Amino acid sequence: MMFEKGIQSEPGKKRWGILAVVLSVTFMACIDASVINVAIHTMSQKLQVDLAAMSWVVTSYLIAISSTVLIFGRLGDMLSKVSVFKFGIVLFTLGSLLCGLAGSLPILLGARVVQGIGAAASMATNQGIITHVFPDHERGRALGLTGSSVALGNLLGPGLGGLIVSSLDWHFIFLINIPVGIVAFIAGQKVLPRRGQSVQPEQKKQTRGIGGIGHLKDLWKAMPKEKADGKGAGLSASAIILFVLAINLYRYWGLTDPRVLGMFAGAVFLAALFIYAEKRHAEPLVDLAIFKNKLYSLSVFCSLMSFVTLSFMTILVPFYLQDVLKITPFLTGLLMMTAPLVMMVIAPLSGYTSDKIGSEVLTFFGQCIMVVGLCLAGVLISGASPAWLIVTLMAVVTMGSAIFQSPNTSLIMSQVPRDKLGVSGSINALMRNVGMVTGVSLSTSLLYFFMSAQVGYRVEKYVEGLEDAFVHAMHNVFWVASCLCLVGVVLTGMRLWAMRREKKAQK
Repeated sequence: MMFEKGIQSEPGKKRWGILAVVLSVTFMACIDASVINVAIHTMSQKLQVDLAAMSWVVTSYLIAISSTVLIFGRLGDMLSKVSVFKFGIVLFTLGSLLCGLAGSLPILLGARVVQGIGAAASMATNQGIITHVFPDHERGRALGLTGSSVALGNLLGPGLGGLIVSSLDWHFIFLINIPVGIVAFIAGQKVLPRRGQSVQPEQKKQTRGIGGIGHLKDLWKAMPKEKADGKGAGLSASAIILFVLAINLYRYWGLTDPRVLGMFAGAVFLAALFIYAEKRHAEPLVDLAIFKNKLYSLSVFCSLMSFVTLSFMTILVPFYLQDVLKITPFLTGLLMMTAPLVMMVIAPLSGYTSDKIGSEVLTFFGQCIMVVGLCLAGVLISGASPAWLIVTLMAVVTMGSAIFQSPNTSLIMSQVPRDKLGVSGSINALMRNVGMVTGVSLSTSLLYFFMSAQVGYRVEKYVEGLEDAFVHAMHNVFWVASCLCLVGVVLTGMRLWAMRREKKAQK
């Protein structure tokens, strides 16, 4: 197995330069995911399509990322994480150009798929690159800064989108990615190491021209040395596509619709086939043996639950602020900036602290804070609650998530051998995307289910005069979220208790 042997020995300035490139690409992808939410109404008018059809502009991007991220993680391990990452930059930038030139919805959807595939390539490999580059005592801080770049992208995206669509053509929400992508690629050519390349100072003169024709030849020579798992790639992508489609469409068609049930059943069936095929493939897309590590499996599961429950809060709060408290969309947007601001500040601090005291205590502590915040939301919020209270509770939940995420990512990446870092990073990215998609759909579905149960008839959207039923339903949804998060707390607490018992027994 070939991988970037020399990356981990980077001197200080070099590795922080590499991190800067990784963060810029992560920031660009997150801005693009959030900027479109504000512009989608204007885009629907300009393209003369309804909002339901325009929602596929968001969905197609998420499907493209989720269905290909595992494939790129494996390619990063087989060939080169750096090359896959740079390929992602190029493809994402190309997709942005195509989106900026699109004049119809079908062309825009195809361009968004190209964008999503490029984003998947960079997401699948960025954590593996960071893990290679940074030593153990700095890794948490670097991963925490990655969390800050995600939060900053989510923070600036809506405001930037609103500014662009109010003063320029909507196409510019995509065209702004092009200069960022070009600069990131050029910087990457200068600082990102070549696969298998040592970067000790005395060897720099011998390794000029990172990338280029010589780099492509190296990749081509490496290709035959691994047997690509085409069947596993096809099964995983198909299962994920069906699952994401079902999660999105059941809100419109209903959970009992035969089409939705068929998609869920198909996703489960294909996932089972995928597991069966992976166990029998010599070089599987995902080496299922990594899940035998209980710490790794638990960390991945807790990551999924964290993103699901965090989505509950970030989706329901805008409903409450605008529909119950009658706050304007502009002020709601400003209040919602609290969450990414908290994430941007706390995530690197948590990562830095994990480098000093270890990751496991912080993951437990962070999940506990999330549970407390969700429980308080389920108790304290009423129809007359001030905006500052709900925003404060959202900040508490976000703080818990920020404390949890960086150490948890560090745990995930530290539990696999270096030739599995690409797959491990892609699994974590997949959990983030699937968790967010699931959280958005599940929270809104539960909200209207509890509202319907309260009023005695089916409710599918907010109705004036049903504020009490809405608040009652919110309480129940937050209690469900706290129970989901509590599962991770209990499992993490049991593991910490077992570890302490082992240490006492060794003494």
